[in-house]
Amino acid sequence: MAGDRSARTDPDTLSWYEATARQRVTALADPSSVREFLPPTERRMSPHLPLFDLPRAFDDGIVVGEATLDGAPVLIAAQEGRFMGGAFGEIHGAKLVGLLRVALELKPKAVLILFDTGGVRLQEANAGETAIAETMRAIVDVRAAGIPVIGLIGGRAGCYGGGGLIAGTCSRLAVSEGGRISVSGPEVIETNKGAEEFDSRDRALVWRTMGGKHRRLTGGADAFCADTVSAFRRAALDLIGRAPAFDLDTLEAEQARLEDRIARFGDCHDATDVWRRLGVNDPEAVPAMDTDAFDAIVARVGEMDHDAR
Repeated sequence: MAGDRSARTDPDTLSWYEATARQRVTALADPSSVREFLPPTERRMSPHLPLFDLPRAFDDGIVVGEATLDGAPVLIAAQEGRFMGGAFGEIHGAKLVGLLRVALELKPKAVLILFDTGGVRLQEANAGETAIAETMRAIVDVRAAGIPVIGLIGGRAGCYGGGGLIAGTCSRLAVSEGGRISVSGPEVIETNKGAEEFDSRDRALVWRTMGGKHRRLTGGADAFCADTVSAFRRAALDLIGRAPAFDLDTLEAEQARLEDRIARFGDCHDATDVWRRLGVNDPEAVPAMDTDAFDAIVARVGEMDHDAR
């Protein structure tokens, strides 16, 4: 049993995908450095969920606080994908926005957002959508102040809906095999366009279209991690050190990159078509590659390293 407990706390063995939000925060930061803001004892819960006879969480599914990372002060927010799929509601969103506003006062080395979300709660749609907009504006303010905002994505719920929009405003993103990034989730696409367009039950299709490897190869993520907390920690430290400037040149580069992506890959019907056009010799082998083999592909292709999302 002691060995089991150690596996649940050792950053080298703790699975990011399987860990809870608090486990990720505790193992990611320097030992004993985390101080949570508005912890569960404060019982800041959604006022809307009881109207739908739904259970509430004392922290509304998000952990926010301060810590140190390699000795430097950081602010951290971690979504709990096991509560309502990490979805944004009024309190959930307000805690994240508040943390970002505090960053303007505390001037940390960086703000880390540990995404694990399916988007906005339907039961709190208006409040959730407002929280998405306020979060994006707050990130812009933080980045304009010279503070990097680093997104880490590898949880069960992925990073969908408004969470995908927020991720796009971050300075840098790290993603694992288990991470997925998209504005529209598989079920949403299928509901609106039919299974012929996108079969949400085809897990291989979902992962190669929205998963970490595809996002890394196309420049939508800046680092690819193994599924351990220590791997995400190393990625966070690296990305903090090479966050791009937040200026007009970066925004124009982003727009140019998106236009080029449409021109080059707009006629592709599958992620493997995109990978082949990028110069990957055996694109069908990419989904089964381990992290080292995939890193070798990334280093050889090289095209995804840029300062545009």
